[in-house]
Amino acid sequence: MSSPSASPLPPMVPGPPYPPSNAALGGTPTVSVDVPISAVFLALFLVGAVAHMTIFRRNRARGHKFIPSAAVFGFCMARIVANTLRIAWAHNPNNLQLAIPAQVFVSAGVLLLFVVNLIYAQRILRAAHPQLGWSRPLSIFYRVIYVLLGLTLAMVVTVTVQTLFTLNPNTHRIDRDIQLYSASFFMVVSFLPLPILAYAQLAPRRSRYIDSFGTGSWNVRVVILAVTSFLLCLGASFRAGTSYLTPRPVTDPAWYQSRVCFYVFNFTMEALVVHIYVFTRVDKRFYVPDGSSKVRNY
Repeated sequence: MSSPSASPLPPMVPGPPYPPSNAALGGTPTVSVDVPISAVFLALFLVGAVAHMTIFRRNRARGHKFIPSAAVFGFCMARIVANTLRIAWAHNPNNLQLAIPAQVFVSAGVLLLFVVNLIYAQRILRAAHPQLGWSRPLSIFYRVIYVLLGLTLAMVVTVTVQTLFTLNPNTHRIDRDIQLYSASFFMVVSFLPLPILAYAQLAPRRSRYIDSFGTGSWNVRVVILAVTSFLLCLGASFRAGTSYLTPRPVTDPAWYQSRVCFYVFNFTMEALVVHIYVFTRVDKRFYVPDGSSKVRNY
């Protein structure tokens, strides 16, 4: 008597990590399109890294410590890694072990630029409105923002990885909620220098005197911060706004998930900011003496 034939098993999804089912901004890179574009941005960020580190080292040798230059150097290095990973991913499109860190580095690096602009905004506010700028509540507010940025970044990295290591729908829902929160929070942080700058410029002052710091024109400082904050906020707002739209299948991405949008609203905006910092010599314009926070003036 022959044994009954076994019922066929359902097809197994390879993994973990599992291929994503929803389309992402920029999609999977290809050799013909993404490699040359990523190579150009890699070169731009390499030039930015060399320039900012050179400025930082020369200033430090003269006793002129300007930490934001080192922070922008760190950002450029993160973008060099991100573009290198994207090139490697283009040559191995099915390798999720490359896709995961590539996505993480794209999401994480820009926070350093947000922090740099917040520092510049704080320096302008302290010069124009020292009573508020040097107040304890504002200092606490800034510290809370920095702590939340660190915690939110950790959450972004966690859910980016976790999403590709589970098929549980409830876990995916939670991960998406966290991604929406993080995109919204990053957008708000990127926007913060603009209202701070507006207040510093428009609010009535107790004195016509503005505490002097750095070199160059006050108005040029204002324009530099306004332009770079606008560029960063534009990119963050695009990413946040599109993340709230209904997810599209990976086989049918929307127009706003195209490569053009990915490179314009990510790397192009950031490269512009990095090189604006270099060409306008923010290390001179926004420099404040060491120990200013102790004496509460510049």
